[in-house]
Amino acid sequence: MPVSVSGANIKNVIESLSNALQERQILHIKDPNLRISAVLVPVFLKKGQYHLLFIQRTERVKYHKGQISFPGGAYEKNDGLILNTALREAEEEIGLIPKDVQILGELDDVLTATSNYIISPFVGLIPYPYDFRPDKWETEELLEVPIADLQDKTFFSEGVTEYNGVEVETYFYRHGERSIWGATAKILKQFLEIYSRMPVP
Repeated sequence: MPVSVSGANIKNVIESLSNALQERQILHIKDPNLRISAVLVPVFLKKGQYHLLFIQRTERVKYHKGQISFPGGAYEKNDGLILNTALREAEEEIGLIPKDVQILGELDDVLTATSNYIISPFVGLIPYPYDFRPDKWETEELLEVPIADLQDKTFFSEGVTEYNGVEVETYFYRHGERSIWGATAKILKQFLEIYSRMPVP
């Protein structure tokens, strides 16, 4: 049974996570042939446990139909900073107002295998409970997943697949009957490696 975060440790976890994210050197990918995008990795506290918020995409979207992902999407010129892309898309997809997000830091850029995107992931602390308003065109369902469940190695697998003649590492996280894979799993793996060093009892 997962151990709840004690009141004394709640602040320490977030401060330590923010420090760890901001002290690391970020790997940015530059390629004019690829499209730029960003996602928000939303962290929240529920019943004494830290969770991540995912979305299941609808079958109506152009890319990554039906997949589990973090809220996010393609960069637009009016965004200015790539961080603003993540915040704008989170507001559009799940109704999360940018001012309600405390950005803790950034993860390394990740490439998508099939849609030719560079994804810049930003980790943000969000309030909970929250009046989420999912966009019905893009978002099929919101998934609140305890981080402790994702750290359980019995629900994780990895392998190698070939794409365009190149071997690519793949990761899979199982949550109930669902699988988190692709670029989202790569982002998640990065996050969990950092989070595992946090002062969680």
